[in-house]
Order: sequence, then C-alpha cells, then structure tokens
Amino acid sequence: MATSDGWYLIGPLIAVGLVGFLGAVFWRMGLQPVSATDGHADGLAIFGERGEHGQQEDYGLLRPAAVTEEREVADEIRRLLIDAGIRSTSATRHDGRVCVLVFAEEVEEARRLVGSS
Repeated sequence: MATSDGWYLIGPLIAVGLVGFLGAVFWRMGLQPVSATDGHADGLAIFGERGEHGQQEDYGLLRPAAVTEEREVADEIRRLLIDAGIRSTSATRHDGRVCVLVFAEEVEEARRLVGSS
C-alpha cells in the first residue's frame, strides 16, 4: 500500500477520537468544578449531614463532631473539647468549611458538648 493514498492516517485519527471520547466521559463523571457556595447555611452544623454527592466523607478513624464556616470557631470548639479531655483535630472540606474531628468512641460526647455550648 502506498503512503500517498492516506490510509496511514486512519490509526492516529481513531486514537485521537478515542482519547477525546474518554476525556469527555471522565469529565462528565466527576471532574467538573465545584462551587464553594453550594447553598449551605452559615454558622455551625452539628453532624448528621452527608458529603456533596450524598456519601459520607471519609476521615479514617476520625468522625466529624461539628462543621463551621470559620476557622476561629473551629479552634474554639477544639479548645472546649481539649478542656473536656477529648482529643480533636480539624480539616478543611472541599466546600471550604472547617470540620472538627474526634475519634469514633468520643463523637457522641463531643457532639453533646458542642451542642450545649
């Protein structure tokens, strides 16, 4: 087959088309940008809510005790928990809110303390 009839271009064109198709599929599956303001109420939220797509966010052995819009409020909650003898840390979620995390066996007590303050 002579190279002048153009058949040698079919393979690369199929490859480029397939890569473009797979890119569109993966983009549609979850690589879309997420807005930082997605309708959540301001202030403190005692947990029971789910992540942005309905699934629980995974923090390993830690569980969320509270979520707030401001880092300063999360630091105050952590100080309250430390004073009560509950170890805690904080993490920033994908939506920009700050989550206060505690170990699973202490989560109910931490939520009671946070809810009563």
